[in-house]
Amino acid sequence: MIEARALSKRYGDKVAVDDISFTVRPGVVTGFLGPNGAGKSTTMRLILGLDAPTSGEVTVNGKRYAEHRAPLREVGALLEARAVHTGRSAYHHLLAQALTTGIPRGRVEEVIDLVGLRDVARRRAGGFSLGMGQRLGVAAALLGDPATLILDEPVNGLDPEGILWIRNLLRALAADGRTVFVSSHLMSEMALTAEYLIVIGRGRLIADTSVAEFIDSASRNVVRVRTPQASQLRELLVGPQVSVTSSERGLLEVSGLSGTEIGRIACEHGMPLEELTPVQASLEEAFMELTQDAVEYRTEGLEGAA
Repeated sequence: MIEARALSKRYGDKVAVDDISFTVRPGVVTGFLGPNGAGKSTTMRLILGLDAPTSGEVTVNGKRYAEHRAPLREVGALLEARAVHTGRSAYHHLLAQALTTGIPRGRVEEVIDLVGLRDVARRRAGGFSLGMGQRLGVAAALLGDPATLILDEPVNGLDPEGILWIRNLLRALAADGRTVFVSSHLMSEMALTAEYLIVIGRGRLIADTSVAEFIDSASRNVVRVRTPQASQLRELLVGPQVSVTSSERGLLEVSGLSGTEIGRIACEHGMPLEELTPVQASLEEAFMELTQDAVEYRTEGLEGAA
């Protein structure tokens, strides 16, 4: 379990993390989201003791990272996959970490197989592709068989097979009762992998909630209705608290009534329905809406560009 309490970090006049508190619990994959410059990397560094907080504290399994007698057995981390000795093979990179931290040599072989690097284990890591480097970084994070995993952009550079592999791996690790804390910019992948979210912007906590609740909070209360009798149904639905719009023939977008209520009205009047779908925001749409005031670097529109 990771617990942050009133955690803040300043670099001179810049506030990177601003009095945030959250708990990352075992048993579920928790996604860590935020726009560029939100403070995600700083927060992860604070968890791992790579930076000292200006105020507040963060603990892993009840202790600060540096207080654990065998940190690699408690916390596995992937912050920068390319932080390896480029002249060493993947095997010897992992072996060096194992031998200096009391991890059995056999565990090196296990994680090499687990991440799919058996065929290239004796090759120099400096010649690895981005995806192979990511797999090596994940192997290093898993080396101590830790109860807690902190991974920054683990799918970066992976091909579709690799993305599916890491998704299933993270879910399996969480199902095994581990704490899994994952940062990613790929909203579509996070929607498939995470069950819970911590969202920050400009160093402040924006959301601490389940994925489902996060999406629901940004979803419009709109139901799409498709019927060959759209005009007649529209007349039956409109009212003081109900608005009905149409963007194409035979399609209505109804706000103010549930799908059940619309279906009942249509049934009572013998109107066939070809579609009756509540409109739900995607994770990406929900993220964009809830973080729009927390974006530090915003791209201007390209209208009029040559």
